[in-house]
Amino acid sequence: TRRAKAASRRGLGRGQIVDAVPISQRPATVEDRAVPGHWEGDLISGSGNSHVATLVERKSRFVMLVKVAGKSTDDVVPALCKRVRRLPAELRNSITWDRGMEMARHKDFSVATDVQVYFCDPRSPWQRGSNENTNGLLRQYFPKGTDLTAHDAAHLDKVADQLNGRPRKTLDWRTPREALSTVIDALTT
Repeated sequence: TRRAKAASRRGLGRGQIVDAVPISQRPATVEDRAVPGHWEGDLISGSGNSHVATLVERKSRFVMLVKVAGKSTDDVVPALCKRVRRLPAELRNSITWDRGMEMARHKDFSVATDVQVYFCDPRSPWQRGSNENTNGLLRQYFPKGTDLTAHDAAHLDKVADQLNGRPRKTLDWRTPREALSTVIDALTT
């Protein structure tokens, strides 16, 4: 086989998430959106190596934005842990993430939050459709090339609040906030 002189076999396999649980092992209740508390997550990137983590609840399409210091797993996982732990226990079931190395410490995340992490198949962003759609909506607020470090957590919460107040056809023209409050009311009664 032809290869460059400088190429080595040591680099093969790098960038793989260790012990990643594939999306195919996710319970069927996640797929049909019958049970609340299953989330989809991703990072949106801006200029200057700036990032914001996005979480979308599958049933209600409720959005949370998390300010992260960088793209490394040491920056993303603690920020997500802090945000997810503030959720009621009924809304902490699972998160489906892409194959980005920012979730390489997914086991630490699962231990800290008691939330199982599932990973999409490689090059299959459509498996997290709600999150991909939300990231598209977020580009109205944060166009590509925007420096995301300029936005503090309060501003990110304000943007998420605006998205959560936007009626959605998939929710019979209810807002994600209304859909989530209906879900929470049903869980508490």
